[in-house]
Amino acid sequence: MLPRKQYVEELIRLKNNGRIKIITGLRRSGKSVLLFELFREHLLNEGVLPEQIIGVQLDDLSNIKYRNPIELDKHIREQISDETKQFYIFVDEIQLVSEIRNPYLDDPEAKITFVDVVLGLMKIKNADVYVIGSNSKMLSSDILTQFRDRGDEVRVFPLSYAEFYDAYEGDKREAWQEYYTYGGMPMLTGLDTHERKSKYLQDLFKRTYLRDVIERNRIKNDTELLDILLDVLASGIGSLTNPSKLSNTFLSERKIALAPDTIDKYLGYFEDSYLIKKALRYDVKGRKYIKTPSKYYYSDPGLRNARLGFRQIEETYLMENVLYNDLIRRGFDVDVGVVEIATTEGGKKERKQLEVDFVVNRGNDRYYVQSALSIADPEKKKQETASLLRIPDSFKKVVVVRDYLKPWKDDHGIQYVGIEHFLRDENILTG
Repeated sequence: MLPRKQYVEELIRLKNNGRIKIITGLRRSGKSVLLFELFREHLLNEGVLPEQIIGVQLDDLSNIKYRNPIELDKHIREQISDETKQFYIFVDEIQLVSEIRNPYLDDPEAKITFVDVVLGLMKIKNADVYVIGSNSKMLSSDILTQFRDRGDEVRVFPLSYAEFYDAYEGDKREAWQEYYTYGGMPMLTGLDTHERKSKYLQDLFKRTYLRDVIERNRIKNDTELLDILLDVLASGIGSLTNPSKLSNTFLSERKIALAPDTIDKYLGYFEDSYLIKKALRYDVKGRKYIKTPSKYYYSDPGLRNARLGFRQIEETYLMENVLYNDLIRRGFDVDVGVVEIATTEGGKKERKQLEVDFVVNRGNDRYYVQSALSIADPEKKKQETASLLRIPDSFKKVVVVRDYLKPWKDDHGIQYVGIEHFLRDENILTG
Protein backbone atom coordinates (compact mmCIF):
# COMPACT_ATOMS: atom_id res chain seq x y z
CA MET A 1 0.00 0.00 0.00
CA LEU A 2 1.38 3.39 -1.00
CA PRO A 3 2.06 5.66 2.01
CA ARG A 4 0.62 8.97 0.62
CA LYS A 5 2.70 10.73 3.28
CA GLN A 6 1.73 14.29 2.32
CA TYR A 7 -1.97 13.67 2.86
CA VAL A 8 -1.64 11.52 5.98
CA GLU A 9 0.45 14.25 7.61
CA GLU A 10 -2.14 16.84 6.63
CA LEU A 11 -4.94 14.82 8.25
CA ILE A 12 -2.83 14.34 11.38
CA ARG A 13 -2.27 18.08 11.55
CA LEU A 14 -6.02 18.76 11.28
CA LYS A 15 -7.11 15.98 13.66
CA ASN A 16 -9.46 17.02 16.48
CA ASN A 17 -9.42 20.69 15.45
CA GLY A 18 -13.18 21.05 15.80
CA ARG A 19 -13.68 21.54 12.05
CA ILE A 20 -14.97 19.33 9.25
CA LYS A 21 -12.24 17.69 7.17
CA ILE A 22 -13.37 17.62 3.53
CA ILE A 23 -11.28 15.28 1.36
CA THR A 24 -11.75 15.99 -2.34
CA GLY A 25 -10.22 14.97 -5.65
CA LEU A 26 -10.55 12.87 -8.76
CA ARG A 27 -12.27 9.51 -8.34
CA ARG A 28 -9.84 6.60 -8.00
CA SER A 29 -7.04 8.92 -6.90
CA GLY A 30 -6.78 7.23 -3.51
CA LYS A 31 -9.09 9.24 -1.22
CA SER A 32 -10.84 6.24 0.32
CA VAL A 33 -7.59 4.37 0.91
CA LEU A 34 -6.14 7.50 2.50
CA LEU A 35 -8.96 7.84 5.02
CA PHE A 36 -10.25 4.31 5.60
CA GLU A 37 -6.88 2.55 5.59
CA LEU A 38 -3.88 4.87 6.03
CA PHE A 39 -5.38 7.40 8.45
CA ARG A 40 -7.34 4.68 10.22
CA GLU A 41 -4.09 2.78 10.74
CA HIS A 42 -2.53 5.92 12.22
CA LEU A 43 -5.42 6.28 14.67
CA LEU A 44 -5.20 2.64 15.73
CA ASN A 45 -1.45 2.98 16.26
CA GLU A 46 -2.17 6.00 18.47
CA GLY A 47 -4.38 3.87 20.71
CA VAL A 48 -7.81 4.62 19.23
CA LEU A 49 -10.06 1.56 19.49
CA PRO A 50 -11.74 0.16 16.32
CA GLU A 51 -15.21 0.89 17.72
CA GLN A 52 -14.27 4.57 18.03
CA ILE A 53 -13.93 4.80 14.23
CA ILE A 54 -17.31 5.00 12.49
CA GLY A 55 -17.07 4.54 8.73
CA VAL A 56 -19.79 4.73 6.07
CA GLN A 57 -18.98 4.23 2.39
CA LEU A 58 -21.97 5.49 0.46
CA ASP A 59 -20.88 4.02 -2.88
CA ASP A 60 -21.30 0.56 -1.34
CA LEU A 61 -24.71 -0.91 -2.25
CA SER A 62 -25.12 -2.29 1.26
CA ASN A 63 -25.13 1.28 2.58
CA ILE A 64 -27.59 2.67 0.04
CA LYS A 65 -30.24 3.55 2.64
CA TYR A 66 -27.78 5.94 4.27
CA ARG A 67 -27.96 8.15 1.19
CA ASN A 68 -31.06 9.42 2.97
CA PRO A 69 -29.68 12.18 5.23
CA ILE A 70 -32.00 11.32 8.13
CA GLU A 71 -30.99 7.65 8.05
CA LEU A 72 -27.30 8.55 7.80
CA ASP A 73 -27.52 10.88 10.79
CA LYS A 74 -29.38 8.30 12.86
CA HIS A 75 -26.94 5.50 11.94
CA ILE A 76 -23.90 7.49 13.02
CA ARG A 77 -25.37 8.92 16.22
CA GLU A 78 -26.42 5.46 17.40
CA GLN A 79 -22.78 4.40 17.41
CA ILE A 80 -21.53 7.34 19.47
CA SER A 81 -22.39 5.54 22.69
CA ASP A 82 -19.77 6.70 25.18
CA GLU A 83 -19.38 10.40 25.93
CA THR A 84 -16.00 9.79 27.57
CA LYS A 85 -14.39 8.58 24.32
CA GLN A 86 -13.41 10.46 21.17
CA PHE A 87 -15.08 9.16 18.00
CA TYR A 88 -13.86 9.57 14.42
CA ILE A 89 -16.53 9.69 11.72
CA PHE A 90 -15.59 8.83 8.12
CA VAL A 91 -18.18 9.27 5.34
CA ASP A 92 -17.15 8.36 1.79
CA GLU A 93 -18.73 9.92 -1.34
CA ILE A 94 -20.81 12.36 0.72
CA GLN A 95 -22.24 13.94 -2.45
CA LEU A 96 -24.32 10.77 -2.94
CA VAL A 97 -26.54 11.79 -0.02
CA SER A 98 -29.87 12.86 -1.52
CA GLU A 99 -31.62 16.13 -0.88
CA ILE A 100 -35.00 15.34 0.65
CA ARG A 101 -38.00 17.34 1.77
CA ASN A 102 -38.09 18.06 5.50
CA PRO A 103 -40.86 15.69 6.71
CA TYR A 104 -41.53 17.79 9.81
CA LEU A 105 -42.47 20.99 7.99
CA ASP A 106 -45.36 21.91 5.72
CA ASP A 107 -43.10 24.01 3.49
CA PRO A 108 -42.38 22.00 0.30
CA GLU A 109 -39.23 24.08 -0.22
CA ALA A 110 -37.72 23.08 3.13
CA LYS A 111 -34.96 20.57 2.36
CA ILE A 112 -32.53 18.38 4.29
CA THR A 113 -29.10 17.73 2.75
CA PHE A 114 -25.75 16.25 3.70
CA VAL A 115 -24.74 19.72 4.90
CA ASP A 116 -27.31 19.49 7.69
CA VAL A 117 -25.99 16.07 8.69
CA VAL A 118 -22.35 17.12 8.73
CA LEU A 119 -22.94 20.37 10.61
CA GLY A 120 -25.02 18.51 13.16
CA LEU A 121 -22.35 15.87 13.73
CA MET A 122 -19.70 18.55 14.07
CA LYS A 123 -21.53 19.92 17.11
CA ILE A 124 -21.02 16.65 18.99
CA LYS A 125 -18.11 17.44 21.30
CA ASN A 126 -16.51 13.99 21.16
CA ALA A 127 -16.84 13.54 17.38
CA ASP A 128 -14.23 14.39 14.74
CA VAL A 129 -15.80 14.46 11.26
CA TYR A 130 -14.16 13.55 7.94
CA VAL A 131 -16.04 13.43 4.60
CA ILE A 132 -14.90 12.44 1.10
CA GLY A 133 -16.30 13.92 -2.10
CA SER A 134 -15.46 13.43 -5.76
CA ASN A 135 -17.13 16.51 -7.16
CA SER A 136 -16.21 20.12 -6.52
CA LYS A 137 -19.88 21.09 -6.49
CA MET A 138 -19.92 19.85 -2.91
CA LEU A 139 -17.70 22.88 -2.28
CA SER A 140 -19.84 25.30 -4.27
CA SER A 141 -20.36 28.82 -2.99
CA ASP A 142 -23.77 27.92 -1.51
CA ILE A 143 -22.39 25.02 0.50
CA LEU A 144 -19.30 26.92 1.58
CA THR A 145 -21.59 29.66 2.85
CA GLN A 146 -23.27 27.09 5.07
CA PHE A 147 -19.95 25.63 6.21
CA ARG A 148 -18.53 29.15 6.54
CA ASP A 149 -15.21 28.81 8.31
CA ARG A 150 -15.95 25.38 9.76
CA GLY A 151 -14.29 23.15 7.18
CA ASP A 152 -10.77 22.34 5.95
CA GLU A 153 -10.29 20.96 2.44
CA VAL A 154 -7.65 18.29 1.81
CA ARG A 155 -7.25 17.89 -1.95
CA VAL A 156 -5.91 14.50 -3.03
CA PHE A 157 -4.17 14.16 -6.39
CA PRO A 158 -3.06 11.11 -8.37
CA LEU A 159 0.45 9.99 -7.46
CA SER A 160 3.01 12.74 -7.84
CA TYR A 161 6.13 11.85 -9.78
CA ALA A 162 8.07 11.67 -6.49
CA GLU A 163 5.55 9.14 -5.11
CA PHE A 164 5.54 7.23 -8.38
CA TYR A 165 9.34 7.14 -8.53
CA ASP A 166 9.65 5.76 -5.00
CA ALA A 167 7.11 3.03 -5.76
CA TYR A 168 8.44 2.17 -9.23
CA GLU A 169 9.96 -1.31 -9.25
CA GLY A 170 11.48 -1.26 -12.73
CA ASP A 171 14.59 0.46 -14.02
CA LYS A 172 14.47 3.91 -12.41
CA ARG A 173 15.84 5.40 -15.63
CA GLU A 174 12.55 4.49 -17.27
CA ALA A 175 10.35 5.95 -14.53
CA TRP A 176 9.87 9.37 -16.12
CA GLN A 177 8.76 7.99 -19.48
CA GLU A 178 6.45 5.55 -17.73
CA TYR A 179 4.94 8.39 -15.71
CA TYR A 180 4.27 10.84 -18.53
CA THR A 181 2.83 7.98 -20.58
CA TYR A 182 0.54 6.26 -18.06
CA GLY A 183 0.29 8.82 -15.27
CA GLY A 184 -0.13 8.37 -11.54
CA MET A 185 -3.46 6.68 -10.87
CA PRO A 186 -2.58 4.45 -7.87
CA MET A 187 -4.14 1.28 -9.27
CA LEU A 188 -1.68 1.31 -12.19
CA THR A 189 1.21 0.37 -9.91
CA GLY A 190 -0.14 -3.19 -9.89
CA LEU A 191 -0.50 -3.51 -13.69
CA ASP A 192 2.40 -4.74 -15.81
CA THR A 193 1.54 -4.39 -19.51
CA HIS A 194 0.54 -1.58 -21.84
CA GLU A 195 -2.68 -3.42 -22.70
CA ARG A 196 -3.76 -3.70 -19.06
CA LYS A 197 -2.85 -0.09 -18.24
CA SER A 198 -4.54 1.24 -21.35
CA LYS A 199 -7.71 -0.73 -20.68
CA TYR A 200 -7.83 0.41 -17.06
CA LEU A 201 -7.51 4.10 -17.97
CA GLN A 202 -9.99 3.94 -20.83
CA ASP A 203 -12.49 2.06 -18.67
CA LEU A 204 -12.11 4.71 -15.99
CA PHE A 205 -13.23 7.32 -18.48
CA LYS A 206 -16.12 5.35 -19.90
CA ARG A 207 -17.48 3.65 -16.79
CA THR A 208 -16.63 6.15 -14.08
CA TYR A 209 -15.82 9.71 -15.13
CA LEU A 210 -18.10 10.15 -18.12
CA ARG A 211 -20.93 8.28 -16.47
CA ASP A 212 -20.59 10.46 -13.38
CA VAL A 213 -20.67 13.65 -15.44
CA ILE A 214 -23.68 12.45 -17.44
CA GLU A 215 -25.68 11.26 -14.45
CA ARG A 216 -24.79 14.11 -12.11
CA ASN A 217 -25.68 16.77 -14.68
CA ARG A 218 -28.60 14.86 -16.22
CA ILE A 219 -27.25 14.92 -19.74
CA LYS A 220 -29.35 12.91 -22.16
CA ASN A 221 -28.46 13.60 -25.78
CA ASP A 222 -24.93 15.02 -25.87
CA THR A 223 -22.81 12.12 -24.60
CA GLU A 224 -20.95 11.87 -27.92
CA LEU A 225 -20.19 15.58 -27.79
CA LEU A 226 -18.63 15.18 -24.33
CA ASP A 227 -16.34 12.52 -25.77
CA ILE A 228 -15.30 14.74 -28.65
CA LEU A 229 -14.68 17.73 -26.39
CA LEU A 230 -12.43 15.67 -24.12
CA ASP A 231 -10.47 14.50 -27.17
CA VAL A 232 -10.08 18.05 -28.49
CA LEU A 233 -8.81 19.23 -25.10
CA ALA A 234 -6.43 16.27 -24.92
CA SER A 235 -4.98 17.13 -28.34
CA GLY A 236 -4.46 20.73 -27.35
CA ILE A 237 -2.98 20.65 -23.84
CA GLY A 238 -0.70 23.61 -23.36
CA SER A 239 -2.48 25.57 -26.10
CA LEU A 240 -4.50 28.72 -25.60
CA THR A 241 -8.19 28.28 -26.24
CA ASN A 242 -11.68 29.34 -25.17
CA PRO A 243 -15.26 28.18 -25.80
CA SER A 244 -15.53 30.23 -29.01
CA LYS A 245 -12.38 28.67 -30.48
CA LEU A 246 -13.55 25.22 -29.45
CA SER A 247 -16.92 25.90 -31.06
CA ASN A 248 -15.16 26.79 -34.31
CA THR A 249 -13.12 23.58 -34.06
CA PHE A 250 -16.29 21.53 -33.74
CA LEU A 251 -17.75 23.22 -36.81
CA SER A 252 -14.66 23.12 -39.05
CA GLU A 253 -13.29 19.68 -38.13
CA ARG A 254 -16.38 17.76 -37.04
CA LYS A 255 -19.14 19.62 -38.91
CA ILE A 256 -21.00 19.97 -35.62
CA ALA A 257 -22.63 23.22 -34.53
CA LEU A 258 -22.10 23.57 -30.78
CA ALA A 259 -22.65 26.93 -29.11
CA PRO A 260 -19.80 28.44 -27.04
CA ASP A 261 -22.12 28.70 -24.02
CA THR A 262 -22.80 24.96 -24.21
CA ILE A 263 -19.10 24.20 -24.45
CA ASP A 264 -18.42 26.47 -21.49
CA LYS A 265 -21.04 24.57 -19.50
CA TYR A 266 -19.46 21.21 -20.38
CA LEU A 267 -15.99 22.47 -19.46
CA GLY A 268 -17.43 23.41 -16.08
CA TYR A 269 -18.72 19.87 -15.65
CA PHE A 270 -15.25 18.44 -16.34
CA GLU A 271 -13.67 20.87 -13.89
CA ASP A 272 -16.24 19.97 -11.23
CA SER A 273 -15.22 16.32 -11.60
CA TYR A 274 -11.51 17.23 -11.33
CA LEU A 275 -10.79 15.83 -14.80
CA ILE A 276 -9.32 19.10 -16.08
CA LYS A 277 -8.28 22.44 -14.65
CA LYS A 278 -8.25 25.84 -16.30
CA ALA A 279 -5.17 28.07 -16.01
CA LEU A 280 -5.89 31.77 -16.42
CA ARG A 281 -3.52 34.18 -18.18
CA TYR A 282 -1.82 36.88 -16.14
CA ASP A 283 -0.20 40.02 -17.53
CA VAL A 284 3.01 40.19 -15.48
CA LYS A 285 3.85 43.82 -16.25
CA GLY A 286 0.28 45.06 -16.20
CA ARG A 287 -0.50 43.04 -13.06
CA LYS A 288 -3.92 41.99 -14.27
CA TYR A 289 -5.70 38.91 -15.53
CA ILE A 290 -6.54 38.40 -19.18
CA LYS A 291 -9.97 36.79 -19.28
CA THR A 292 -9.51 34.85 -22.49
CA PRO A 293 -8.07 32.69 -23.93
CA SER A 294 -6.91 30.24 -21.24
CA LYS A 295 -5.15 26.88 -21.04
CA TYR A 296 -6.64 23.59 -19.93
CA TYR A 297 -4.60 20.80 -18.36
CA TYR A 298 -5.58 17.23 -17.62
CA SER A 299 -5.42 16.18 -13.98
CA ASP A 300 -3.34 13.17 -14.97
CA PRO A 301 -1.17 12.63 -18.08
CA GLY A 302 -2.19 8.98 -18.38
CA LEU A 303 -5.86 9.91 -18.55
CA ARG A 304 -5.04 12.46 -21.23
CA ASN A 305 -3.12 9.89 -23.27
CA ALA A 306 -5.87 7.31 -22.87
CA ARG A 307 -8.33 9.75 -24.45
CA LEU A 308 -6.21 9.68 -27.62
CA GLY A 309 -5.45 5.99 -27.62
CA PHE A 310 -1.80 6.73 -26.74
CA ARG A 311 -1.25 8.10 -30.24
CA GLN A 312 0.04 11.59 -29.37
CA ILE A 313 2.74 11.17 -26.73
CA GLU A 314 4.45 14.55 -27.14
CA GLU A 315 6.88 14.85 -24.25
CA THR A 316 7.06 18.66 -24.50
CA TYR A 317 3.37 19.19 -23.77
CA LEU A 318 3.10 16.33 -21.30
CA MET A 319 6.05 17.70 -19.34
CA GLU A 320 4.27 21.06 -19.11
CA ASN A 321 1.07 19.33 -17.94
CA VAL A 322 2.95 17.34 -15.28
CA LEU A 323 4.68 20.49 -14.02
CA TYR A 324 1.37 22.34 -13.74
CA ASN A 325 -0.23 19.50 -11.77
CA ASP A 326 2.71 19.24 -9.41
CA LEU A 327 2.79 22.96 -8.68
CA ILE A 328 -0.94 22.89 -7.88
CA ARG A 329 -0.42 19.83 -5.67
CA ARG A 330 2.28 21.68 -3.72
CA GLY A 331 -0.29 24.30 -2.79
CA PHE A 332 0.70 27.09 -5.18
CA ASP A 333 -1.67 29.28 -7.17
CA VAL A 334 -0.61 28.88 -10.80
CA ASP A 335 -1.35 31.11 -13.79
CA VAL A 336 -0.07 31.32 -17.35
CA GLY A 337 2.13 34.41 -17.66
CA VAL A 338 2.22 37.03 -20.40
CA VAL A 339 4.99 39.63 -20.77
CA GLU A 340 4.20 42.37 -23.27
CA ILE A 341 7.13 44.08 -25.00
CA ALA A 342 7.59 46.75 -27.67
CA THR A 343 9.46 45.68 -30.80
CA THR A 344 10.39 47.21 -34.13
CA GLU A 345 10.17 45.08 -37.27
CA GLY A 346 10.58 46.49 -40.76
CA GLY A 347 10.62 49.99 -39.35
CA LYS A 348 7.23 49.50 -37.68
CA LYS A 349 6.67 49.53 -33.95
CA GLU A 350 4.41 46.87 -32.56
CA ARG A 351 3.50 45.17 -29.30
CA LYS A 352 4.42 41.54 -28.82
CA GLN A 353 3.44 39.06 -26.13
CA LEU A 354 5.97 36.64 -24.71
CA GLU A 355 4.79 33.70 -22.65
CA VAL A 356 5.91 32.55 -19.22
CA ASP A 357 4.62 29.03 -18.80
CA PHE A 358 3.75 29.46 -15.13
CA VAL A 359 3.46 32.37 -12.73
CA VAL A 360 3.53 30.64 -9.36
CA ASN A 361 2.27 32.32 -6.19
CA ARG A 362 1.98 31.48 -2.53
CA GLY A 363 1.13 34.37 -0.24
CA ASN A 364 3.62 37.16 -0.92
CA ASP A 365 6.09 34.85 -2.66
CA ARG A 366 6.24 34.49 -6.43
CA TYR A 367 8.20 32.29 -8.83
CA TYR A 368 8.36 32.16 -12.62
CA VAL A 369 8.71 28.69 -14.14
CA GLN A 370 9.45 27.92 -17.77
CA SER A 371 9.16 24.38 -19.17
CA ALA A 372 11.63 23.53 -21.95
CA LEU A 373 12.44 20.13 -23.38
CA SER A 374 16.01 21.24 -24.09
CA ILE A 375 18.16 24.38 -24.13
CA ALA A 376 21.21 22.74 -25.70
CA ASP A 377 20.81 24.95 -28.77
CA PRO A 378 21.74 28.60 -27.99
CA GLU A 379 18.84 29.89 -30.08
CA LYS A 380 16.43 27.68 -28.17
CA LYS A 381 17.82 28.90 -24.86
CA LYS A 382 17.41 32.50 -26.00
CA GLN A 383 13.80 31.79 -26.98
CA GLU A 384 12.93 30.11 -23.67
CA THR A 385 14.46 32.84 -21.50
CA ALA A 386 13.29 35.88 -23.50
CA SER A 387 10.20 36.43 -21.36
CA LEU A 388 12.01 35.83 -18.08
CA LEU A 389 14.69 38.41 -18.90
CA ARG A 390 12.01 41.05 -19.44
CA ILE A 391 10.24 40.62 -16.12
CA PRO A 392 11.04 43.72 -14.04
CA ASP A 393 11.17 42.18 -10.58
CA SER A 394 13.56 40.10 -8.48
CA PHE A 395 11.43 37.02 -7.88
CA LYS A 396 13.02 33.64 -8.59
CA LYS A 397 13.07 32.51 -12.22
CA VAL A 398 13.48 28.84 -13.13
CA VAL A 399 13.79 26.95 -16.41
CA VAL A 400 12.91 23.26 -16.08
CA VAL A 401 14.45 21.07 -18.78
CA ARG A 402 14.22 17.43 -19.76
CA ASP A 403 17.99 16.89 -19.55
CA TYR A 404 19.68 15.39 -16.52
CA LEU A 405 21.66 18.20 -14.92
CA LYS A 406 22.56 19.64 -11.56
CA PRO A 407 20.79 22.93 -10.77
CA TRP A 408 22.82 25.95 -11.84
CA LYS A 409 22.32 29.67 -12.43
CA ASP A 410 23.38 31.82 -15.36
CA ASP A 411 24.67 35.40 -15.21
CA HIS A 412 21.11 36.74 -15.15
CA GLY A 413 20.20 34.75 -12.05
CA ILE A 414 17.97 32.31 -13.95
CA GLN A 415 18.12 28.82 -12.46
CA TYR A 416 18.18 25.69 -14.63
CA VAL A 417 17.10 22.31 -13.29
CA GLY A 418 16.17 18.91 -14.73
CA ILE A 419 12.53 17.85 -14.65
CA GLU A 420 13.09 14.79 -12.47
CA HIS A 421 15.14 16.76 -9.96
CA PHE A 422 12.44 19.44 -9.86
CA LEU A 423 9.61 16.96 -9.32
CA ARG A 424 11.43 14.97 -6.64
CA ASP A 425 12.60 17.98 -4.61
CA GLU A 426 9.59 19.43 -2.79
CA ASN A 427 11.56 22.53 -1.79
CA ILE A 428 13.30 23.29 -5.10
CA LEU A 429 11.43 26.60 -5.50
CA THR A 430 11.31 27.77 -1.93
CA GLY A 431 14.78 26.63 -0.85
